[in-house]
Amino acid sequence: MQGTLDGRAIIVTGAGGGIGRAASLIFAQAGARVVVSDIDVGSGEETVKQISAQGGTAMFVKTDIANEASVVALVEQTVSAYGKLDGAFNNAGIAPSHKSFHDISAAEWQRVVDVDLTGAFLCMKHEIAAMLQTGGGSIVNTASALGVVAVPSAADYIAAKHGVIGLTKAAAVDYGCRNIRVNAVLPGLIMTPLVKEALRDPEYASHFEKYKAQHLVGRVGLPEEIAKAAEWLLSDAASFVTGHSMGVDGGWTTV
Repeated sequence: MQGTLDGRAIIVTGAGGGIGRAASLIFAQAGARVVVSDIDVGSGEETVKQISAQGGTAMFVKTDIANEASVVALVEQTVSAYGKLDGAFNNAGIAPSHKSFHDISAAEWQRVVDVDLTGAFLCMKHEIAAMLQTGGGSIVNTASALGVVAVPSAADYIAAKHGVIGLTKAAAVDYGCRNIRVNAVLPGLIMTPLVKEALRDPEYASHFEKYKAQHLVGRVGLPEEIAKAAEWLLSDAASFVTGHSMGVDGGWTTV
């Protein structure tokens, strides 16, 4: 049976765990040749090991998405290894500072924006340039439900994720007629290592049950549920979808 992503070369950033690892495994199962990208070498190589164990094809490239030279190297190594770049899941990101607006330092603000917003821009910029050379492709960005709503103590993250949605729309407008589709997934509360780490912060933990209750399905999500949405957006099944921000949030932003 043919996979939805057969033979396609696809970059996954933040692929060392959580949503990125789940996506890498699912994309490989769908037939993709996956470029596992992460700043953490050990976790990224573990993802490649798991893909290989299931019979898939993958390679690891250490990448700091906030550093343009590092992003350029990621795309160049992908094209060198696989001949082209067909798709990308720009998923890497970091958590907010978990401080009230007026307590966020300029350095803390800049760190979140550098990774969560500028990192997405740099990845898209160089992925699109590569795709233009070979006739097109598809990009999916991980934004967040917090790209359309707000919660306490996350102004840096909220601003960055609102920005990712804007970047997604802007790129879709610029490149829709050149066979490059650009969409975003907006996860709700997903039980990832990032969330588990955030739960160690008393203030975040105090809000956790309230956030959970806002999901109409009555639970938090799984990384695989976001990954499957990204797989669909990358595939030909979504060939008429671009500039779209898909909420995968258990109904959180519906009310």
